[in-house]
Amino acid sequence: MRSLSAPAKNTWCPGCGNFAILSAIKPALNALEEEGLDLDRVVVVSGIGCHAKIADYLNVNSFYSIHGRVLPVATGIKLANPDLTVIGFAGDGDCYAEGLDHLIFAAKRNVDITLIVHNNRVYGLTTGQYTPTSPYGFKGRSTPGGTVERPLNPLEIVLSSGGSFLGRGYSHGIELLKTLFRQAILHKGFAFLDVLQVCATFYNMYNYYNQRVYELKDHDASSYSAALKKIREWDYNSEAQIALGLFYQRVLPTYEQSFSHLSPLVSPEREEAIRSTLESYI
Repeated sequence: MRSLSAPAKNTWCPGCGNFAILSAIKPALNALEEEGLDLDRVVVVSGIGCHAKIADYLNVNSFYSIHGRVLPVATGIKLANPDLTVIGFAGDGDCYAEGLDHLIFAAKRNVDITLIVHNNRVYGLTTGQYTPTSPYGFKGRSTPGGTVERPLNPLEIVLSSGGSFLGRGYSHGIELLKTLFRQAILHKGFAFLDVLQVCATFYNMYNYYNQRVYELKDHDASSYSAALKKIREWDYNSEAQIALGLFYQRVLPTYEQSFSHLSPLVSPEREEAIRSTLESYI
């Protein structure tokens, strides 16, 4: 089994929820490797923010995009070579602010990629500004008197945009994250996972979440209405219970299948030429 640990020094803050996501994606990928997944054909795309360092800590192909642009880059990679397994990692500010339009269209198009959002509900890398999922009244560096905006519910947005796989995890639940990551990567279509990833330094929500989270049981993930009901149960601002797990999944034609009549953008010969060119820079 291949080691997925990269030699880069980890610089996340102690207690950061990103550690849980990293600790869950590694065994999920190794489990899929045992089932036949070629890890050399896995590509990770990350954005800008604390989450993005995961690309440095995973021993797979990776690409850093600019702020909010994880999904267009991931889409381009998948269209260029549909045989690749493409996994995007984004932050809540990165994805739900700068990148919200790309999220909607990735769901609408049903691009066959997995998107894992590290949703700590704060801009942690820039030391504590509010994001689209920060609760009403959040007091941070950019809103010392409290934000006057209501938070978005990204799961509801993705569901209404046509997303074919939606789930929620929590950085205090690695076993569930492993399961969700594996299911999402295996899903043929746009797989979206919103992970409540606690920022222990600027917005420590562990106590809040620990008192409210529960895992979905006896839930019909094929039902749009059942998914919507569970998604609306907690609106990122209330004291309601917070469901974790797979909310919704259905099988639909993928975006790249619409281009299946065209010649591959990256033929084996072209791929070898690209590889040789890149190796010449090493």
